[in-house]
Amino acid sequence: MAHDCYLFGQILGTHSFLLKDGFLKPDEYSEIKEHFFLPGGETGTAATVLDSLGVSVKMDGTHIGTEVAPMLRSFYENKNVDLSSMSFVSDDDGVMDYVVIAGLVRSPMGRFQTLFSTGKRWWSIPREEDIKSARVVAIDPFFGEETQKAAEICISAGIPYVTIDSKHDSFLHKNAAVNVVSKECTETYHGMSAYEIMKLMQSESKGLTIITQGGGDMLYARKGEEIHRMKPLDVEVKSTLGAGDTFKAGCVYALLHGMNDEETVRFASACSAVAISRFPLPLNPPKLSEVRELIKRG
Repeated sequence: MAHDCYLFGQILGTHSFLLKDGFLKPDEYSEIKEHFFLPGGETGTAATVLDSLGVSVKMDGTHIGTEVAPMLRSFYENKNVDLSSMSFVSDDDGVMDYVVIAGLVRSPMGRFQTLFSTGKRWWSIPREEDIKSARVVAIDPFFGEETQKAAEICISAGIPYVTIDSKHDSFLHKNAAVNVVSKECTETYHGMSAYEIMKLMQSESKGLTIITQGGGDMLYARKGEEIHRMKPLDVEVKSTLGAGDTFKAGCVYALLHGMNDEETVRFASACSAVAISRFPLPLNPPKLSEVRELIKRG
């Protein structure tokens, strides 16, 4: 069955805790205002957002364990998100993270360093037929050979893909249609400004590179072009959890609909702005009408 897009990467169960009175302080009590257990991860969140925007999705990636599986299946039961290629396992609880949130500040916790250090593959191998049945693909950069395999299938089939936080010299960046680079990634380029990093990025890829900087100006450019700037849209922030994943989803939507670079950045930014204005994001994903209205106002 054909789908608008195929997503490969992190799919988790996320425990999110919204605090009542500011962020955690050592040796002080904090009141939990709201707590949810919902789909998360860069791919899981993007799938939720794309479904809300009217895009049909097939996703694969992280193996899904016994605690995460019922929640995930129930959540996507009535959504246009196909889970049929995913691996559901019965020997562990599944990959989860825990995120504490207070307005602009959040702190994620998990066991990813432990998982990666085991030497075991706790994610799927992307299927060629899944990728070739999609018009646009999104690939998270975390899964080594399987990540590159997904990109190679896209290249051979002529299917554009979106990625995130892929360094300038990586295979994923050099062949991407869009690479969305967050502040977390740019901070690994010690001593370099966002502008200098963009010069390095655009020299290595014909695709569109976008550098996001939280509340600061976004930079975007292609090889041989001048570097453009765009201010993010101004909204009241309730939670920044999922902002980058939603931006990625907006880029997938833009590729599907043939938007130019300026339109792509503006649309993805509007998606992200709507997302950070509510909590929890999976239960309140941006609707296309909301995104368009914010662009019109902004």
